[in-house]
Amino acid sequence: MTVAPVLVILSAATALGLYLGLLYLRGDRKQGLVALHMLLGFGGLETLVMLLHGTPDGAATTDSVSFGKIAAGLFAVSAFSGFIAALARRSPVGANVLLGAHVTVGLAGFALLLAWVSGT
Repeated sequence: MTVAPVLVILSAATALGLYLGLLYLRGDRKQGLVALHMLLGFGGLETLVMLLHGTPDGAATTDSVSFGKIAAGLFAVSAFSGFIAALARRSPVGANVLLGAHVTVGLAGFALLLAWVSGT
Protein backbone atom coordinates (compact mmCIF):
# COMPACT_ATOMS: atom_id res chain seq x y z
CA MET A 1 0.00 0.00 0.00
CA THR A 2 1.32 3.39 -0.88
CA VAL A 3 0.91 6.63 0.96
CA ALA A 4 -1.16 8.25 -1.82
CA PRO A 5 -4.63 6.95 -0.79
CA VAL A 6 -4.07 7.98 2.82
CA LEU A 7 -2.92 11.41 1.77
CA VAL A 8 -5.84 11.92 -0.63
CA ILE A 9 -8.50 10.82 1.88
CA LEU A 10 -7.11 12.85 4.77
CA SER A 11 -6.52 15.90 2.56
CA ALA A 12 -10.16 15.74 1.44
CA ALA A 13 -11.30 15.42 5.07
CA THR A 14 -9.13 18.39 6.07
CA ALA A 15 -10.32 20.58 3.19
CA LEU A 16 -13.94 19.72 3.90
CA GLY A 17 -13.38 20.41 7.60
CA LEU A 18 -11.98 23.85 6.82
CA TYR A 19 -15.00 24.57 4.62
CA LEU A 20 -17.31 23.40 7.42
CA GLY A 21 -15.47 25.69 9.82
CA LEU A 22 -16.14 28.62 7.50
CA LEU A 23 -19.82 27.68 7.32
CA TYR A 24 -19.93 27.37 11.14
CA LEU A 25 -18.52 30.87 11.53
CA ARG A 26 -21.19 32.15 9.15
CA GLY A 27 -23.89 30.48 11.24
CA ASP A 28 -24.78 27.81 8.68
CA ARG A 29 -24.68 24.07 9.25
CA LYS A 30 -24.98 21.34 6.64
CA GLN A 31 -25.52 17.94 8.22
CA GLY A 32 -24.77 16.02 5.02
CA LEU A 33 -21.33 17.60 4.72
CA VAL A 34 -20.66 16.97 8.41
CA ALA A 35 -21.47 13.29 7.87
CA LEU A 36 -19.18 13.15 4.82
CA HIS A 37 -16.39 14.84 6.81
CA MET A 38 -16.82 12.26 9.55
CA LEU A 39 -16.73 9.34 7.11
CA LEU A 40 -13.65 10.71 5.35
CA GLY A 41 -11.91 11.28 8.68
CA PHE A 42 -12.60 7.79 10.01
CA GLY A 43 -11.72 6.23 6.64
CA GLY A 44 -8.45 8.16 6.51
CA LEU A 45 -7.58 7.14 10.05
CA GLU A 46 -8.29 3.52 9.22
CA THR A 47 -6.15 3.55 6.08
CA LEU A 48 -3.34 5.29 7.97
CA VAL A 49 -3.38 2.60 10.67
CA MET A 50 -3.41 -0.10 7.97
CA LEU A 51 -0.40 1.54 6.32
CA LEU A 52 1.45 1.75 9.64
CA HIS A 53 0.91 -1.97 10.27
CA GLY A 54 2.57 -2.82 6.98
CA THR A 55 1.73 -4.04 3.53
CA PRO A 56 0.76 -7.57 2.48
CA ASP A 57 4.22 -8.14 0.99
CA GLY A 58 5.76 -7.77 4.45
CA ALA A 59 7.16 -4.27 4.10
CA ALA A 60 6.48 -2.45 7.34
CA THR A 61 7.65 0.79 8.83
CA THR A 62 10.78 0.23 10.89
CA ASP A 63 10.64 3.33 13.07
CA SER A 64 9.62 2.64 16.64
CA VAL A 65 8.21 6.13 17.03
CA SER A 66 7.47 7.96 13.80
CA PHE A 67 5.50 10.99 12.75
CA GLY A 68 2.97 8.58 11.22
CA LYS A 69 2.18 6.92 14.54
CA ILE A 70 1.92 10.25 16.34
CA ALA A 71 -0.30 11.59 13.54
CA ALA A 72 -2.57 8.53 13.88
CA GLY A 73 -2.88 9.18 17.61
CA LEU A 74 -3.69 12.84 17.04
CA PHE A 75 -6.29 11.92 14.43
CA ALA A 76 -7.89 9.51 16.91
CA VAL A 77 -8.07 12.24 19.57
CA SER A 78 -9.44 14.66 16.97
CA ALA A 79 -12.11 12.18 15.87
CA PHE A 80 -13.16 11.57 19.48
CA SER A 81 -13.35 15.27 20.33
CA GLY A 82 -15.29 16.04 17.14
CA PHE A 83 -17.76 13.25 17.83
CA ILE A 84 -18.30 14.42 21.42
CA ALA A 85 -18.65 18.05 20.23
CA ALA A 86 -21.41 16.95 17.87
CA LEU A 87 -23.23 15.32 20.78
CA ALA A 88 -22.77 18.22 23.24
CA ARG A 89 -25.79 20.29 22.29
CA ARG A 90 -26.85 21.18 25.83
CA SER A 91 -23.72 23.23 26.50
CA PRO A 92 -22.80 25.51 23.59
CA VAL A 93 -19.65 26.72 25.37
CA GLY A 94 -18.46 23.16 25.97
CA ALA A 95 -19.24 22.22 22.38
CA ASN A 96 -17.22 25.20 21.12
CA VAL A 97 -14.26 24.26 23.31
CA LEU A 98 -14.39 20.69 22.03
CA LEU A 99 -14.71 21.93 18.46
CA GLY A 100 -11.65 24.12 18.95
CA ALA A 101 -9.73 21.13 20.30
CA HIS A 102 -10.94 19.06 17.33
CA VAL A 103 -9.64 21.61 14.84
CA THR A 104 -6.32 22.18 16.61
CA VAL A 105 -5.47 18.52 17.13
CA GLY A 106 -6.68 17.56 13.65
CA LEU A 107 -4.53 20.18 11.93
CA ALA A 108 -1.53 19.16 14.05
CA GLY A 109 -2.09 15.55 12.98
CA PHE A 110 -2.33 16.60 9.34
CA ALA A 111 0.91 18.60 9.62
CA LEU A 112 2.67 15.59 11.13
CA LEU A 113 1.24 13.37 8.39
CA LEU A 114 2.68 15.70 5.76
CA ALA A 115 6.03 15.68 7.56
CA TRP A 116 5.97 11.87 7.68
CA VAL A 117 5.04 11.57 4.01
CA SER A 118 7.77 13.99 2.94
CA GLY A 119 10.35 11.98 4.88
CA THR A 120 9.45 8.62 3.33
